[in-house]
Amino acid sequence: MSSVVAQPAAVFGCRSGVSGGVCFLEERVVLHAAGSACAQFHTEQRWHKFIPGGCEKSRGVRALAVSRSRRYLAVSETAEEEPTLTVYELTAGPPQRRRTLTAAELPVREAVSLAFSPDGWYLAAATGPPEANLALWLWEKQQLLAAVYLEAAGSGVCQVSFSPRNNAQVCITGNGFFKCFKYSEGTLKQMNLQKGEPQNYLCHAWLSDEEIICGTDTGKLFLFETGELLWQTDVEYRKPPKELEEGARAKDYESCSDVSCEPTSEDSGSLQDSLPQISAVAAYSKGFACSSSPGVVLLFEKTNEKDNYKKSQEIWLPQDQFTTAPKPSGGQDIICICFSPSEETMVVSTTKNQLYMFTMPSSDFLKEESSHFEYLHFPLHSASITGLDICIRRPIVATCSLDKSVRVWNYKTNTLELYKEFWEEAYTVALHPTGLFCLVGFSDKLRFISLLYEDMHVFKDFPVRDCRECSFSNGGHLFAAVNGNVIQIYSCTTFENTNNLKGHSGKICAVKWSADDSKCFSCDTHGAVYEWNLSTGKREMECVLSSCIYSSISLPSDSKIIFAVGSDQTLKEISESSIQHEVPAFDAVYTAVAVSHSGDMVFVGTSLGTVRAMKYPLPLCRDFNEYQAHAGAVTKMSVTNDDLFLLTASEDGSIFFWKVYNKKGGILKREKEFEYAEEVLIMKSDIEEKSRAILDLQIRVKELQIENDYQLRLKDMSCNEKIKKSEEAFTQEIDSLKNKHQVLQAEKDNQEMQHQFQLSELMNKHAKEMRDLESDSNQKLLMENEKYQELQVNSQRMQEEYEKQLHNLQESKNRAVEELTDYYEEKLNEKSLLLEEAEEDMRQQLQAHEEIKKQIEEDEDREIQDIKIKYERRLLEEKESNLQLKGEIGVMNKRLNSLQKELKERNNDIEEMKLEQQNLQGIIKSLEKDISTLNTKIEKRTNTIQEKEKHIYDLKKKNQELEKFKFVLDHRIEQFRKQIESRENDIKILKEQIHEMERELEQFHKESTQLKLNITQLQQKLKATNNELRKERQKKQSMEALIKRFKMDLHNCVGFIQDYKKLKAGIRELYTKYVQQLDMVETEEVDTDLQQEYMRQREYLERNLAALKKQVAKDQEIHQAAYTRIMQENVNLIKEINDLRQELTVAHTQVHDLQSALRLTKKKQAIQDTAPSSEMLSSPAVQRLNAQKENEKIIEMQLLEIQRLRDQIQEKGQGLEVQSVLHGMLPKLSLERSHKTHQH
Repeated sequence: MSSVVAQPAAVFGCRSGVSGGVCFLEERVVLHAAGSACAQFHTEQRWHKFIPGGCEKSRGVRALAVSRSRRYLAVSETAEEEPTLTVYELTAGPPQRRRTLTAAELPVREAVSLAFSPDGWYLAAATGPPEANLALWLWEKQQLLAAVYLEAAGSGVCQVSFSPRNNAQVCITGNGFFKCFKYSEGTLKQMNLQKGEPQNYLCHAWLSDEEIICGTDTGKLFLFETGELLWQTDVEYRKPPKELEEGARAKDYESCSDVSCEPTSEDSGSLQDSLPQISAVAAYSKGFACSSSPGVVLLFEKTNEKDNYKKSQEIWLPQDQFTTAPKPSGGQDIICICFSPSEETMVVSTTKNQLYMFTMPSSDFLKEESSHFEYLHFPLHSASITGLDICIRRPIVATCSLDKSVRVWNYKTNTLELYKEFWEEAYTVALHPTGLFCLVGFSDKLRFISLLYEDMHVFKDFPVRDCRECSFSNGGHLFAAVNGNVIQIYSCTTFENTNNLKGHSGKICAVKWSADDSKCFSCDTHGAVYEWNLSTGKREMECVLSSCIYSSISLPSDSKIIFAVGSDQTLKEISESSIQHEVPAFDAVYTAVAVSHSGDMVFVGTSLGTVRAMKYPLPLCRDFNEYQAHAGAVTKMSVTNDDLFLLTASEDGSIFFWKVYNKKGGILKREKEFEYAEEVLIMKSDIEEKSRAILDLQIRVKELQIENDYQLRLKDMSCNEKIKKSEEAFTQEIDSLKNKHQVLQAEKDNQEMQHQFQLSELMNKHAKEMRDLESDSNQKLLMENEKYQELQVNSQRMQEEYEKQLHNLQESKNRAVEELTDYYEEKLNEKSLLLEEAEEDMRQQLQAHEEIKKQIEEDEDREIQDIKIKYERRLLEEKESNLQLKGEIGVMNKRLNSLQKELKERNNDIEEMKLEQQNLQGIIKSLEKDISTLNTKIEKRTNTIQEKEKHIYDLKKKNQELEKFKFVLDHRIEQFRKQIESRENDIKILKEQIHEMERELEQFHKESTQLKLNITQLQQKLKATNNELRKERQKKQSMEALIKRFKMDLHNCVGFIQDYKKLKAGIRELYTKYVQQLDMVETEEVDTDLQQEYMRQREYLERNLAALKKQVAKDQEIHQAAYTRIMQENVNLIKEINDLRQELTVAHTQVHDLQSALRLTKKKQAIQDTAPSSEMLSSPAVQRLNAQKENEKIIEMQLLEIQRLRDQIQEKGQGLEVQSVLHGMLPKLSLERSHKTHQH
């Protein structure tokens, strides 16, 4: 093998039209289709990795898919011989090929869409129309599990995907079909029925395990759940924002130096309004992203409403950072969208082979209505590359393309340094050895361009039309340009035409200079290779082979040998006017050739896009390394001056930078190390503009500093004033708080004195109670001690009796154990003898079994051969029967169409029933509104009760005057409270038991209502079956009567056997009478089929009705719970009112007692003195009694109002019960039962 090795260092290109052409392998690693296969790119570290294709003579990737774990990569490739599916394992090292599925194993020729199952074990492959197929693979075992043929309406995009969590559920969309399949029992079964008009579905994505969003070519978004349409919306065609239309330039991106440009000539008009189409859809955690118009991605997020999505953000492709062309990059159609694993970044690919990225906002606060993408790495060529050239002094390479652009790349840093678009297509490019100038050939002229720091400046135009080749001399003082079949030599200093080299009869394809610039070499399409002497302008060497159309030549540094390639599929080594050596291309056409400056390595590009590396002298056999790179023919290639890099360009618009190694993996060493220049050109006007801008900015900075200082001073003044005001306010507050503190301290001292006095009284009482308790407890202890002694004597007696019983039981147990051991030892001996006999029998049987096995195997081989012959015959018969069945299938399809029409009619009936159901739901909602109004009234009543409670609270404040007399009774109240607490605990336990009983009652009621519903459903079914039975019996009776009548008529007709005319007339009458009736019977049989279909539809509707009834029952339970809660609150309010009444009565009795005590003390006083005092004492009591009466009246009014509301609720419930009976929809509301339970 060849000792020259080339490895891709960077790949600049993107292949459009690839399904799943962009995806993330890691958070910062993007995989995209490039060249003939795919490439990896790290967004932060900026490195490239190329993954070559899985088959030879690959024509490019058709579809990509990455597994959920991002461990496996599936690639569908197109090739001349057999398209293949290749599965790679993406490990830490280079990707390893795991399985290759060839076309012989595939049910179709080419897969246009791929998808991995969630666990990565299954692979689904789809082919596009007109032969749309779906295949499911167990790829690890190369086993085809199932395949389905899809009836496609026409050509278009086809996409397949798996459910996010279900390995057996697959969705496929295309032109005229949206189908969901489930894999079970070795086949793919369709889950959904397509309804409505067929749409051209361009893309789809899974939002959840059951929801799928689909986009069409008419700008419609359809949301399907389990195959049924759930939501749809129309997306309007969107124009780019004003800043894109005006051609504003975006900011410089991170990895590229500043570049300027000029407008192109494409489509000078503005963007025309057209129909929107959803060209790409991708799901993420908050919703989904879709592209509805050229150059825009819309983000939709899920709202609080059920199954509703709302547009949250627009993201536009940027105005090309390097051009002000009238047709911006926003005019590109986005064909693929993908999100990173953490959903921090989004990457899209377009129809113009461009890749863009967008950083998703971390929060809604940072989200803007309209945002813009950035380039993933750099703007790439979107058409065939026609020119490529390198220079000596700088590590740059210039390329031109049919996309009307010229680009300058740095192959050391893998960056784009300059980029400019023109109005015409560029055919060729040449770099000056200094790297500061370049030549670009257009259809009307040749331009000499200066490569500035931020721009390309056209310095001089030359009248060379349709220039396809140009080249600078190695010294840089001359350049050659091809004008038809003439090579024109110009001076780079005076720009004068110094020489014209004439002699070619065909179109010149390549021009090369010798190392000392004294000679020039060229080739043409008529098979001529010439060596020119520039001093004389004449040919010194020529080699003509008319059967070959040369495309490229290359020279080593000594210029003694010419390497040429052409259409005759050979690499020729030419020297001394003759072909010295030829290397065959082995079923390929060489399109480009490049030789290292040392002359040791030769690189050749083919029409298949492959690159071959070989050592010099050229090998006679197939001794070279071949690398898959481009998807189109290699147009240009060159080796750098240090022989470390190989640069190749192709018709597919991709550029590859290759690192060249020897066979051991080491970098090739050069005698001299190259030092590259860092000088750049810049226009004087640009420097002046920048200096002016710097001065303006400096002045602006000074002005801003002065303004900021003034604003800071004003803020300091206002802050000082605010501080003074706040200090004054705080000092006033401190003084007021000190005064309050002194008052509170005095009150605290008074309260402490009162509490100490109360404590001393309580301590005395407590000491007396303790003495009484000690005496009682001593008496109880003596009684308990006596009982304990009696129990101790009884326990000793019982212990002795149990010990005796235990001893007897132990003896009986020992005897039984001895007997059992003897019995089982005898049995063991018997069983061991039987085992030995069985082993001998087994040996004999094994020998016999082996002999029988040999005989059976011989017989089976004979039978297998017989069966094989038999089934081969059967196979032929089955094929013939299959042809017959296909004809029958056509008839069945017609029947199926008629049945589908009937189904549509049934669906219309179902929609009418749904409308009726909606009307009933409207009635229910109106009733619920009435209930809500009643609830509001109840709340108002509760508010009035609270106001009355406030009034009662005021009365309590008046009663606080009597609290001084309550201190004496506090001790007794505490004793009574202890007794009450024990009783309250018992009451709580009983209440809990009551609540449990009520819950059980409610469950029983629910079960009974459910059973009633089941009974009604069964009764309806019984009625239907009885009606059918009755009809069948009637049919039977009518048929029996008809048969009897036919027999009678036949018997009468037989009587005319002699008279043939009467016999003929009788038979005619029989035919007209009974054959028509038989036709009617057949129609009745068809009617029975319709009835069966009707019964099936009816059962479906009954199931729906049952589900709706369950839902209504749940709503009833919720309403019932609300009613019970309201009743509980009312009961609690009534209890609190009763407690307040009792407290009032106690207070009134205390007041009466105190008044009587006061009267006894004042008996000795005069009657005149006692009268006013009695009036003074009685007047507040009378007032309080009047207040008590008023409160009682208020409570009675509240109870009457509550009773009225309950009656209204019952009436509403009865109305609902009547409606449920009429419509069979709602069960009864058990309001009376809930009311009774709350009263209990």
